[in-house]
Amino acid sequence: MVRLSQVLGPGFYELAGDVFHHGYTHYDLAGGRGSLKSSAVSLMVPLLLIREPDAHALVMRKVGNTLRDSVFAQYIWAVDKLGMGTSWEARLAPMELVYRPTGQRIMFRGADDPMKIKSIKVPFGYIAVTHFEEKDQFAGREEIRNILQSTMRGGEAFWNFESYNPPLSRDHWANRDAAEERPDRLCHKSTYLDAPRAWLGEAFFAEAERLRVRDERAWRHEYLGQAVGTGGNVFTRLEIRDIRDGELARMDRIFQGVDWGWYPDKFAFLRVGYEPAQERIYLLDEYYVNRKSNRETAAWVREKGYFDYPITCDSAEPKSIGDWRDMGLPARGAVKGPGSVDYGFKWLQSRTIVIDPKRTPGAWREITGYEYERDRAGQFISGYPDRDDHAISALRYAMEPLFSRRAASA
Repeated sequence: MVRLSQVLGPGFYELAGDVFHHGYTHYDLAGGRGSLKSSAVSLMVPLLLIREPDAHALVMRKVGNTLRDSVFAQYIWAVDKLGMGTSWEARLAPMELVYRPTGQRIMFRGADDPMKIKSIKVPFGYIAVTHFEEKDQFAGREEIRNILQSTMRGGEAFWNFESYNPPLSRDHWANRDAAEERPDRLCHKSTYLDAPRAWLGEAFFAEAERLRVRDERAWRHEYLGQAVGTGGNVFTRLEIRDIRDGELARMDRIFQGVDWGWYPDKFAFLRVGYEPAQERIYLLDEYYVNRKSNRETAAWVREKGYFDYPITCDSAEPKSIGDWRDMGLPARGAVKGPGSVDYGFKWLQSRTIVIDPKRTPGAWREITGYEYERDRAGQFISGYPDRDDHAISALRYAMEPLFSRRAASA
């Protein structure tokens, strides 16, 4: 068997010593990309079970169908790195790793099926170790506490690990929870700068440095794991300023999008410029109106001369797309599919959006005011609100030719 220190990141040596001496029950592991936090937990859990022959482990993510390609694969990697690959049997139904010498189990479950968690039975001993991967995706401390009330029973010693990338907003429950002092919990933070350079590779460090130079705030969040946001704004990389005519004249990558509407929903047309080298989107012009027929909106587009580039439209209204095409406009339907909305939002969130409120007042109001919704406890809810987002939808449709190509090749 390989010594843990040979495969564990140096930034976790002290933490591992505390874990194996059972200094605390709960361990909060926060970090950005490449911080090795998930790797560290997956390396420690199998060794904990070997040290505690009556112990079993339960590893969870919020959604069960994400387990196989994430934490399950991570734990298989870990036992192999520890030189114990042949000692652990991987099973898919149910998903678990079984330690051949003793029959101890590392079980993998999704929290989206709470009844299956409550009904878990182990052949002997008890569930001594739990690991909540991507803690921030859970609904809140109460959801985690309810699960632990079902698992932390029948034994004397327990270890609970919660690993995650801190969300952007300081107000997110996971960030506020980590800031709360608890005598039974140790909070640990790590970054890619703590990892051996050879483990991550030069390309990783080059990409991190590129983002640091281009957008330090995004770098601090994504790579240092800092909660740099002050609230629940969906779009945080914004430049609100005048867009000069000279800037428009230099733009040769133009995209256009339409979200159909009548009343109270707005009809929204957006003309957008894109600079790929700087990953910067410019909102150039808009038509943001109520109660306008397809003939009237098409006439506005033609008068502006905006039939020089394709127009990607909401495909939910094929008749409207047909009307525009009959009137000589290069309209086409957006290509929708599973996950396309989330992917489109994430693509937009990773770019800088330049908005001139005088040129696109409707888009300016929507984008700057678009926030994640909150639950009754005031916590932000993941997912994108389906309200007051007509210009935002037009922007997403406009840029679809770029991010759908990326998605298809990913």
